[in-house]
Amino acid sequence: MTASLKTKTIHALSWSFIETIGLQGTHFIIGVILARLLLPEQFGLIAMLSIFMAVAQSLLDSGFGSALIQKQDITQTDLSSVFYFNILIGIAAAGLLSISAPYIATFYNQPELIALTRAMSLIIVINSFSLIQYTLAAKNLNFKTITKVSVLSNVISGIIGISMAYNGFGVWSLVSQQISRSFLSAILLWIFNSWRPSLSFSIKSLKNMFGYGSRMLASGLLNQIFNNLHLLVIGRIFTAASLGFFTRAKSLSELPAQSITSMVGRVTFPVFSSIQDDIPRIKNGMKKALTTLALITFPIMIGLAVTARPVVLLLFTDKWAESIPYVRLLSIIGMLYPLHVINLNILQALGRSDLFFRLEVIKKILIVINIAVTWRWGIMAMIYGMLVISIISYYFNSYYNKFMIKYSFTEQLFDLLPYIIISSIMGLSV
Repeated sequence: MTASLKTKTIHALSWSFIETIGLQGTHFIIGVILARLLLPEQFGLIAMLSIFMAVAQSLLDSGFGSALIQKQDITQTDLSSVFYFNILIGIAAAGLLSISAPYIATFYNQPELIALTRAMSLIIVINSFSLIQYTLAAKNLNFKTITKVSVLSNVISGIIGISMAYNGFGVWSLVSQQISRSFLSAILLWIFNSWRPSLSFSIKSLKNMFGYGSRMLASGLLNQIFNNLHLLVIGRIFTAASLGFFTRAKSLSELPAQSITSMVGRVTFPVFSSIQDDIPRIKNGMKKALTTLALITFPIMIGLAVTARPVVLLLFTDKWAESIPYVRLLSIIGMLYPLHVINLNILQALGRSDLFFRLEVIKKILIVINIAVTWRWGIMAMIYGMLVISIISYYFNSYYNKFMIKYSFTEQLFDLLPYIIISSIMGLSV
């Protein structure tokens, strides 16, 4: 790397690390307190809305956020056009959610979801005002601002949620926490970021980014729908409490790997995009990112898998004991998460959103097959299926990088093998 890019990358990684520790640390502590104060079925009710909120958020981004990061020469007109477009989409998506609320409640047979859905739809409108501010900070590797915003909004909203839960507001304490977090994030991003929209809107500008952005939108929609499809099926077939146990296990098992991977992934995408014409540097950077993540996440995830029982009982008390076997399996799945992200980051950075989308379609078909085959045997069978799908998906995600940057699936496994062996020995010892 050039000295300037290397310095900016290290600086961005440092602040991304601080944000991850601060944000996920406070998020974890807040989650533990809320889990002790609330019931599994109350978490289950919010989880039932996950797929609808995720789809609405993907529509809000419309793929233009990634397009702005990937594009080398963005203009004020580009930014303003996307800004106003996001607000229109945010209002439309929130309105559609509110209209659909009775049907969502009927689907789950949970009348309380009508009011909950309409309240949660406010988050989409709020987020539409801050998407450009966040995108610019990420593109410029300004993770210092993102860190301050994330930690402050998370702490204040967490205090609001805990206070409401302590005073008996039940599931509404979770709703208030999420709404207040989005609102505070939007306000702080506008305070800390100097960019302001101009009175310009260009359809041509949107069209120029639509080729890349539309495929990223389609990929994002597929990803969000199918990543949350298990929640939809569990919430529909089983009870709200069962969904609460699954989501708590999923949240705990995803915390280490996704936090660390997010810290690196948010930096590597803009960095790889900035050197997209230098394939040897991209390959070298990917190899460093992949092995560094494996060094950290593999032992953590295997450690969590073997200590799941004492961890769950200590943190969340006996009322969450049913989630213990879920934590064990989901932790093994979590080991593969950084491998997926880094491989897909390369495709995005090189502008191959077409290949990205193709991979998403293939993987989502596998997810549907898994659910169709395993649901009748219960939640554990579905998770075993998720593990198989995750392994197959890693092969698919790395396939095109064999040709694009000469870093094949086999070569990646060879680089990762020492970390797999050492982490497995540690797990067996524990």
